[in-house]
Amino acid sequence: MSPDTRWPEARARRGLVATPHALATEAGRDAFRRGGNALDAALAAAATIAVVYPHMNGIGGDNVWLIYDAGRRQLRALNAIGRSAAAVDRAAYRARFGDAIPPRGGAAALTVPGTVSGWWESHVYSRDVMGSALTWKVLLEHAVTHAREGFPVSPGQRRVTAAARDLFAGEPDADVRRTLWPIYHPDRLGGERFVQRDLAATLTQIAEGGPDEFYRGDLARRLADGAARSGSPLTLADLGEHRADWVEPLRVRYRRGEAASFPPPTQGFAALAVLALLEGFDVAALEDADHVHLAVEATKLAFEDRERYLTDPAVVDVPVARCLDPERLARRRARIAPGAASAAEARPAGGDTIAIVAADGAGNAVALIQSLYHEFGAGVVAGDTGVLLQNRGAFFALDELHPNRLAPRKRTAHTLIPSMYLVDGRPRFVYGTMGGDGQPQTQAALVTRVIDRGLGPQAAVEAPRWLFGRTWGEASRSLRLERRFAPGVADELRRRGHDVQVVEDWSDLMGHAQLIRLDPDGLVGASDPRADGAALGV
Repeated sequence: MSPDTRWPEARARRGLVATPHALATEAGRDAFRRGGNALDAALAAAATIAVVYPHMNGIGGDNVWLIYDAGRRQLRALNAIGRSAAAVDRAAYRARFGDAIPPRGGAAALTVPGTVSGWWESHVYSRDVMGSALTWKVLLEHAVTHAREGFPVSPGQRRVTAAARDLFAGEPDADVRRTLWPIYHPDRLGGERFVQRDLAATLTQIAEGGPDEFYRGDLARRLADGAARSGSPLTLADLGEHRADWVEPLRVRYRRGEAASFPPPTQGFAALAVLALLEGFDVAALEDADHVHLAVEATKLAFEDRERYLTDPAVVDVPVARCLDPERLARRRARIAPGAASAAEARPAGGDTIAIVAADGAGNAVALIQSLYHEFGAGVVAGDTGVLLQNRGAFFALDELHPNRLAPRKRTAHTLIPSMYLVDGRPRFVYGTMGGDGQPQTQAALVTRVIDRGLGPQAAVEAPRWLFGRTWGEASRSLRLERRFAPGVADELRRRGHDVQVVEDWSDLMGHAQLIRLDPDGLVGASDPRADGAALGV
């Protein structure tokens, strides 16, 4: 792999933010310029990207945060994942839909949108604990302006919209056609600026009235009414009962530091298990084919536990300590054959999300993942609110024996995993990516390439990547490789038994990674050329 990069690294001293859309990055940088900290920058970027990257995320979805507070030398995790509606009935869903919840339409929009609660809790922490002077309204300014005045449609939005044939071709769900098409249909992407007036009005109400407008006020009533008209089981009471929670991050040793990620109901323990399994190999000495092979085999083992256990730990016990126990991982590592691929079967965990990372000169750092689950979520907009509802609830199982079975007021298993790497208790780099099953794999690629192989942030982000597994709607569990791998890598992996598919040089399938390294003399940031973003600092 060449250390040459397509994009230059960003360098800064006061603050740096990286996102998959340049306008969101600019909003984060503006927060720094106004005197804000890393948490303020991440929040401003998150609110803005909910507007300018509507196919990937929005205020009708969820977010999760990993926050390092340098002043208190404390790593915290914020869970803004919504719970299922109180009225959901697994037996009724099974009688109506069979073995699986449909991924589109109101029936899929069965979990409360948690995004706004995550924004608010992060703001309150920044204001009350970290002492930021930036107001809630100021942090949402860019988002409101871009929704009201419009913005140029990104190449990524055009690509994803054109590819979402189940939404915009044939005969989609009637509520998808009625609510989604007038705003997001491909025919609307031809103008100079993409305007979302209803969303602008909603964001203005939130900016002026706070999260109570979204969860308990008039806006909440309109949101619940619109959701009900599309067939969603969500009610005003469901919205009013929602709260984001502060939870304890997970950590594992990796080389001379610790990798930290998010606890259940997200798949963070699977991402950490991949790294813990790779800890037993000399990754620095491996050729590319060996590196990919071992990472994929470690992924298969980690996903076995994810599929067996992952769900809402408030409802069903998730044995994270057992899954990350070093002795057990050593026994499982022994199952990895260097020369042969193992068989694997698991439920696909697709998802189109966004990752934001931010850090400042004081040593504060934030990793944030925000998502609607599949592109455009459930494909339904709640009434006149402009809120595109997520379909995260479609990941619930209808099998009564599955730990992630559908139940009222339950958080589903989640793919979102913000992450950091710490040395001596302080962040060395902060990273994240979109991509469902690909998130743990891309994170493993980033960590091993920075720590074991000595690549800089931009080189690690840009290096050719792999993806094992299928996304929703696909039958195969192939191993995809970007075409930029050296000649012979694909053939060698096929020889070991992998079902290899070579994809384009810079594939959206590989996720949109963002990474910031915190050095003693400043910050170094990287943004993924596979997306439409930037890393910018002050």
